[in-house]
Amino acid sequence: QVHLVESGGGSVQSGGSLRLACTSSGDDISQYCMAWFRQGPGSERKWVVRTHNLNGAIAYADNSVKTRFTLSRDKDKNTLYLQMDRLKPEDTDKYYCAAVKFDCYDRAVDFPYWGQGTQVTVSS
Repeated sequence: QVHLVESGGGSVQSGGSLRLACTSSGDDISQYCMAWFRQGPGSERKWVVRTHNLNGAIAYADNSVKTRFTLSRDKDKNTLYLQMDRLKPEDTDKYYCAAVKFDCYDRAVDFPYWGQGTQVTVSS
C-alpha cells in the first residue's frame, strides 16, 4: 500500500509558476513508477509526466509539457516535485499524483494508488 499526498496547487496568472509536491508513505517506492495526471470537469484523467524510481527515467506527455514542466524527486523526503513554469490558462485543471509498482503506464486505469489532487488555476 502506498499513500500519496499532493500539495502546492493554487491560482496564478498566465506566465507564472507553481511547484506541486507529492509525498508518499507506506510501501518502499523504489520499484514504483510515479506519475502526474490532470483532470478537468467531465473529462478523463490525462497523463502529464511520469518517472520510474528504479532508473530515474522521465517521460513527458507532449512537447509543450516537456519545455515548461520539470519533474524531480527527493528520495530522502519521499517526495516527487513538478515544477510548472510559463503556465498557460489551458493548464488549468486538478492535478493528481499516482503510483504503480514495477511497470510504467500512460493510462489512469493502470495506476492503483492516487492522491487527493491539487487544483491549478491559471488566469489570463
